[in-house]
Amino acid sequence: MSSMLRVTELETAYGAILALQGMQIEVNRGEVVALIGANGAGKTTSLRTISGLVAPRRGRIEFLGQNITGWRPDRRVALGLVQVPEGRSILGRMTVQENLEMGAYLRRDPAGVSADLKRVWDRFPRLAERKGQLGGTLSGGEQQMLAIGRALMARPQLLLLDEPSMGLAPLVVQEVMQWVQEINREGITVLLVEQNARQALRIAHRAYVLETGRVVLHGPAADLARDPRVVGAYLGGRTA
Repeated sequence: MSSMLRVTELETAYGAILALQGMQIEVNRGEVVALIGANGAGKTTSLRTISGLVAPRRGRIEFLGQNITGWRPDRRVALGLVQVPEGRSILGRMTVQENLEMGAYLRRDPAGVSADLKRVWDRFPRLAERKGQLGGTLSGGEQQMLAIGRALMARPQLLLLDEPSMGLAPLVVQEVMQWVQEINREGITVLLVEQNARQALRIAHRAYVLETGRVVLHGPAADLARDPRVVGAYLGGRTA
């Protein structure tokens, strides 16, 4: 597999507090890679730094062979690095269709945007039924559906997903994970941050375990799901 994203010795701080301490991860083309860990381990900060929303103190971020460490977030999106943020960040006073169109704000190919919009309607028929409804009136699962659809409108090569299961009922969580697998099978690489370690390890190819901003374990997701350290700390004593 060819490397798509390589993060080297990444250090990110909020004031005097180090959130990431020499973090190193790699994501290969075609993979689903999970970042798991407890609250405060640095998972969300990792994605925010990779997507350019937070500037690192030091380290290097390479995407598609380019050093993008100092790039603005919009340049990263244009290159194909797209994030679905924690909490979904739906534009509540805009319609479902307007939210989706916002995902394509950098694009200058109207025919392609129309074709991709149709693909989102086909993938998520519930969104098509609610295209004129305000985003803020959707259920939590529908809002997550909309957030993913909006990201797909940017034509990502690497999709950064931050806590997609947050606040959702168990059945909806399973549905979200199925969407992630389907998107990956269609050729989009995924870096998944997920508090629900059991679900993340079930769908990921590889995973990294973060503790206090450092990678302490990494390897094939199936192996980590059986690792006693992961089972005891993140899986409630039962293997995934």
